[in-house]
Amino acid sequence: MEESEIATQKEIVDNKRDRDSTETKTNEAKGEVSSQMSDPESVCKPPGETEVRFNRMKLFEKVMQKSLERFIHDASFNRFASIFRPLYKKNPQRMESIYKQFKDELQKAIQEDINRLIEEGQLERKFNELDKLERAAKNNPDPAWRPSGVPEQDFCSFLIPYYQKQDAYMRLELKKIQAENADLAQKVQAGRESIAETENRILATVDEWKASVTEFERLASSLCPAKVFDV
Repeated sequence: MEESEIATQKEIVDNKRDRDSTETKTNEAKGEVSSQMSDPESVCKPPGETEVRFNRMKLFEKVMQKSLERFIHDASFNRFASIFRPLYKKNPQRMESIYKQFKDELQKAIQEDINRLIEEGQLERKFNELDKLERAAKNNPDPAWRPSGVPEQDFCSFLIPYYQKQDAYMRLELKKIQAENADLAQKVQAGRESIAETENRILATVDEWKASVTEFERLASSLCPAKVFDV
C-alpha cells in the first residue's frame, strides 16, 4: 500500500514537472511569435531571411523531438512497474534503475531511427525542393491543379502527359535509329560495290594472265617446233 502511494506521488511530481516544462516552452514560443509580430521589419523580411526563420527542417526536428518527449512521458515508471509488479515489490530501487536505463536506451534508439530517416530519406534536400516549388507556385499566376472528383479523369490527366512525353521520346529515338540504319545501309552498299569492283579486277587480271599464258605457249611452240626434238 505504501509503495503504491509512493509511486502515485512520484507520478504526480513527474507530471507536474512535465507540465511546468511544457508551459515554459509554450510561453517562450509565444514570446518569440509576439516579438516577431511586434517587429514590423520581421514581417517585411525578404524571402531568404524568412526561409532562415521558418526552416522546414528545423520545424520537422522540433515536431519529432516533441513527439519523442510525449512518447517517453507516456512510458511512465508506473506503467513500467505495473508490468513487472512482482519484481518491483522485491526491489523498488533496482526496478527504478532498470527503468531509467530502459528509458535512456529507448530514447536513444528512437532518436537514431529519426536521424537515419532524415539521412536516408534526404529530407533536407526534399524540403529545399519543396521551398523552391512553393516559390515557383507564388510566381505562377495560373491556378493550381485540383482534383475534379472523378478518379478516372484525374488519373487520365496525370497519365496522358506522361505517355505523350514517352511517345515523343520514342519517336525521337526511332528517328535516330532510322538515320543510323540508313547510314549503315549506305556503308554496306558501298562495301558491296567495293567488293564487286575487286572481283571485276581479279577476273580481269585472271583473263589477262590466261591470255599471256596462251600467248607464251604459242610463241614457245613457234620457236621450238616439236620435230626438232624428235630423235
